[in-house]
Amino acid sequence: MIKNEYYVLDGGIRIPKIGFGTWQVKDGNEAYESTLWAIEAGYRHIDTAHAYGNEESVGRAIRDSGIDRAEIFVTTKLPSHIKTYDGAREHFEESLAALGTGYIDLYLIHAPWPWSNIGEDCTEGNIEAWRAMIDIQKEGKTRAIGVSNFAVKDIEALIKATGVKPAANQIRYFIGNRQDSITDYCQANDILIEAYSPLATGEIADHEKLRPIAKKYGVSVAQLCIRYCIEKNTLPLPKSVHKERIIANIDVDFTIEKEDIDLLDSIGRIGAVKDLRS
Repeated sequence: MIKNEYYVLDGGIRIPKIGFGTWQVKDGNEAYESTLWAIEAGYRHIDTAHAYGNEESVGRAIRDSGIDRAEIFVTTKLPSHIKTYDGAREHFEESLAALGTGYIDLYLIHAPWPWSNIGEDCTEGNIEAWRAMIDIQKEGKTRAIGVSNFAVKDIEALIKATGVKPAANQIRYFIGNRQDSITDYCQANDILIEAYSPLATGEIADHEKLRPIAKKYGVSVAQLCIRYCIEKNTLPLPKSVHKERIIANIDVDFTIEKEDIDLLDSIGRIGAVKDLRS
């Protein structure tokens, strides 16, 4: 069952094959209840970020769930505009305090540039933040470190400067938008691709080519999309605030036949770039 399946990060750390995403989930009852529902449904990987503003509620749900902390994999992220050593350390401590989980399992640089200036060259700042994260990991405060929305050149700059490779790269990934170049690079170098917005932030739900394939397997289009990510050896992070959808999104214990994978691979671009933030 997918609930009991893991990828192994470079370094030997196990990470559940599917995670619960909390982007755009409001702090307070919405984030608290949806996270609790996710844990009750069997999710053991919870993904949040400093920028989401909901770490406190997410962390409280994790603590209140009754599940041993060691069984839940917690990911959070350094804000995209923080590009200094001291700033990275300060914001990590803020996230750790807000979550109240004792340690973080995976800590990511949220983006290679500030969201307010996408494409800005922040190579030196990323290296400084990365050095801080390396030290945080050495101190045992986070088990693994990685990046999000990074291109090949951004990752190679970190490795060249520090000799330390990211364990994961969280990118926007779904049927019709696989980002093949960065995905191929990461998978060839044992960097796990985490697929955020695996449902194209809802734009994919009524795609005419997906409905008959989903029907063939007796699943919803959403379940088909999530399973597709797993078939591609990526880690999907579906998000919902509706209990029934949260439960359904982890019920993906089926296999997509190669002929259908090939058909899904052939689907053209779905979704705009406007929702690139996770």
